[in-house]
Amino acid sequence: MKISVIIPVYNAEKYVTKAVNSVLQFDEVDEVILIEDGSPDHALTVCLELAQKHERVQLFQHSDKKNHGAGASRNLGIEKASGDFIAFLDADDYFLSNRFDAEKEHFKNSDIEGVFNAIGTEFLTEKGREDFLSNINDNHLLTVNYPAEGHEVFRGLLGKTPTAFGSFFTLDALTIRNSALEKYNLKFNEELRVHQDSDFIIKLAFHCHLKSGIIDQPVAMRGIHDDNRITKIVKYSPQYNQRQFLFWNSLYQWSQENRLDRDVSEHIYLKKKAFELSQKKGFSKIMTLFTAILKNPKILKTQYRFTYTHS
Repeated sequence: MKISVIIPVYNAEKYVTKAVNSVLQFDEVDEVILIEDGSPDHALTVCLELAQKHERVQLFQHSDKKNHGAGASRNLGIEKASGDFIAFLDADDYFLSNRFDAEKEHFKNSDIEGVFNAIGTEFLTEKGREDFLSNINDNHLLTVNYPAEGHEVFRGLLGKTPTAFGSFFTLDALTIRNSALEKYNLKFNEELRVHQDSDFIIKLAFHCHLKSGIIDQPVAMRGIHDDNRITKIVKYSPQYNQRQFLFWNSLYQWSQENRLDRDVSEHIYLKKKAFELSQKKGFSKIMTLFTAILKNPKILKTQYRFTYTHS
């Protein structure tokens, strides 16, 4: 295996060295691609030192040296990657020694285009722990709750399988064939500053044949600290609703260009519409409406004269 690991770096001077060292332990990793994203701290200096010290570490910035967000940084990393396989790592997270164990076996099958695993949680600060648990209410493994592959992964991520998936998997635990990204022209939505990773994973699961790897123990650890953006967003706040709308609207726009199962198209549309309405009305009222229209989508057409299309 020849793996390129892409690490977007923003305001992570305290953590990026550990992240890089955790990647360099693997002989399968051919290159570590750091994309420094206009950090306000001394992350660039740390990245320069890492690139000078390690032959496999490459450092890039956006052409204007400014901050463009994680999505744009990962897209730049994909452009620079030369490996047959691509993996991702956040600069404040790190890989464990079993990170690519499942990949070594599953990728022997040429039909498998991507493998995903479980990650664990490490609380780096007490405030980070409090913020995370108050908003996320989950300190267990982040992964799916049963082995799955193919189209079932896509439906499971959207809660549309009979037993559904218990959770999500993250980019830290995903390895994808570079050829698959090229084949389906898969990129991150750079307009999403939050949830661009979830948006990418769902679209990836639709286009590519993914298979679960190690899901009963972590292959990487996510670091939770004071500066995690996602834990600072209070659920059902105006900011939360706005970002959820942008996420579901991105999926909705994409769904109009692809042949999705009818129930999945409806689900995406209704989620988008619920968060769109939540910005205008009380969230509790909207969720009551959302529950009703999930049971009977015709309510949305008859009472609010909204329309949706299906490929």
